[in-house]
Amino acid sequence: MDHELKVNSIDRLPAKTPTRRARAVAAKRSAILTAALEFFSQYGIHGTTLDKVAERANVSKSNLLYYFPSKEDLYIAVLKDLLDVWLTPLRALRCDQPPLDAIREYIRLKLEVSRDHPQASRLFCLEMLQGAPLLKAELAGDLRQLVEEKAAIIESWVANGKLSPVQPHHLIFMLWATTQHYADFATQVQAITGQSLKDESFFHQTVENVQRMVIEGIRVR
Repeated sequence: MDHELKVNSIDRLPAKTPTRRARAVAAKRSAILTAALEFFSQYGIHGTTLDKVAERANVSKSNLLYYFPSKEDLYIAVLKDLLDVWLTPLRALRCDQPPLDAIREYIRLKLEVSRDHPQASRLFCLEMLQGAPLLKAELAGDLRQLVEEKAAIIESWVANGKLSPVQPHHLIFMLWATTQHYADFATQVQAITGQSLKDESFFHQTVENVQRMVIEGIRVR
């Protein structure tokens, strides 16, 4: 009984507010990662120097190395952060959602990522084109497991007659390619249309058109 009371009282304790030092550390680390993403997405790991990153983040190089002991450590940290952002929409896909609504929402969320995090998308694309030498473990582990979980959901929708027959992996790959095009090839998109996802009307037009083309392809006839 005493043990239960102790556990319950611990459960009711308010979460600790981060100290000023903890907030400062988090802010500095975030500034370094943001600056690193900017350079890595433009010049890759080999064309980026820690001096430039430190200068952009407004920290000393020695301070940067305190948080990230090498350029490779910094690059991997950036990749893991962007992978988390990139996969958030896929994690939101749930089996209890109506399938077509779930796919529509996934498309909207992925296009929001392309709009709000174009540098992250471009860096991820660059890493893939180079054979993902520093991200292979993540791809073969957490990413593969997540994709298999979501592919099983899509497969169950097909088996229950809620979607037209489609191989789940190919549907996921097509959604990735379509939605990321607007970030990875933003220069091409803007050169042709004169617009980008930052333009509100063009963003909504893109969401509606991609949703319609995909949904009409997987809707049960």
